[in-house]
Amino acid sequence: MNTSDSVKEYAMGNFPITPTASATQNACKLCAPLGASLVFKGIRGAVPLLHGSQGCSTYIRRYLISHYKEPVDIACSNFGEQTAVFGGAVNLKLALENICRQYDPALIGIATTCLSETIGDDVPMFIKQYLAGQPEGTVPPIVHASTPSYQGSHMEGFHRAVLATVRTLATQAGGIKQNQVNLFPGMLSPADLRHSKEMVVAFGLEPMVLPDYSQTLDGGLWESYHRIPDGGTPVATIAQAGTAAASIELGHTLALANETAALLLAERFGMRAARLGFPMGIRHTDALLQTLSEISGRPVPAIYREQRGRLLDTLVDGHKHVNNIRAAVYGEEDLVAGLVGYLSEIGIHPVVCGSGGQSHHLAEVLEALVPESWRKELTVLDGADFAAIEAAVEKAKPDLIIGHSKGYAMSRRLSIPLVRVGFPIHDRMGGPRLLHIGYEGAMALFDRIANALIEQRQDGSEVGYTYM
Repeated sequence: MNTSDSVKEYAMGNFPITPTASATQNACKLCAPLGASLVFKGIRGAVPLLHGSQGCSTYIRRYLISHYKEPVDIACSNFGEQTAVFGGAVNLKLALENICRQYDPALIGIATTCLSETIGDDVPMFIKQYLAGQPEGTVPPIVHASTPSYQGSHMEGFHRAVLATVRTLATQAGGIKQNQVNLFPGMLSPADLRHSKEMVVAFGLEPMVLPDYSQTLDGGLWESYHRIPDGGTPVATIAQAGTAAASIELGHTLALANETAALLLAERFGMRAARLGFPMGIRHTDALLQTLSEISGRPVPAIYREQRGRLLDTLVDGHKHVNNIRAAVYGEEDLVAGLVGYLSEIGIHPVVCGSGGQSHHLAEVLEALVPESWRKELTVLDGADFAAIEAAVEKAKPDLIIGHSKGYAMSRRLSIPLVRVGFPIHDRMGGPRLLHIGYEGAMALFDRIANALIEQRQDGSEVGYTYM
């Protein structure tokens, strides 16, 4: 269990936070196997399998279904008291047999839970023993990611699953393909994933996107139930990751990690690894497009110059509504960093930045993203729960809060408007279709932020004005 004593508050801010309890109160993170399950849902024909208890898989399905509004099957090895004492080898073998028989999957992704990790189950050995007893070619590839939640958040689980998938599948058979690019986008929305693929294709490149749940978790209406939804990146395409000309990895704090999928491919096959922040706003979208231009040898397409121009015009039109606004931001570390970089571009001062993640890079990254003159009023909370975040927000008194639905109660208590971004969004429609990245994502987010501020002022007006 994380405790409030583990919250790191960095000296940039002027608002000291004193823990009032010894246990986490409403964590600002989710469990590591959830992130791994999301990755496996982004692989075509894959079935996620949690090695642990039914409660873990039920919890994860509930969160994913509530946000994406799609059916989500997650298998489970169904730990009980006896399994917790004697180990889960038999349960895992039975789960693998049931999945193969009922789903005929193209891949099985195993994520371990706290319980199986605590008792010390040797899952790689269990997989090896299971495969040894099966006729060759009758079992799909099996990927195992170690994801105990006591060692990280859903983002750690997400990135560990991406790394494990690449480590298990990627080869260099067939030689280098100069028009192929590996894209590791991080935990973005399905709308963001679709937009990122369009950006890569616009340069004449073929993207291998891992994960790609843009269709599996945001698809069309079915006439009959699909046990495995259409969509996702094919296993064969992931296996060819070693033949790409380059890898692009998105994430501000991820770019400081020592072990990632892009670095693994660079070490194995000598390919370029471009490690960029989330392309939110002008500066980081520029960086992504410039990187794609360098890899492809092509200029930035005219469509993006047009989008950039519309974004600049939008910022000029609405600058009066957002200039010198003070905001609190919370969520996954890389999303917080991407938002802070964007807010700094449009004149909104971030005064509280909170995350349940514990990469210990967040303060370092944010310091580089905000103007020096703003840093003295910025409080960064690392490994924080909502009790600590709310205490900081209450003292800072920002005009706006930006984050996911778990902060709604805080927003309501403090009477500060909440602009919903990230995961999970349980209390509004359209979470999977929110666009954050690229110039168009920046325009959409600007409108939502400006309109939230206008609505607050309008509702607080004695006359309720209808014209600006």
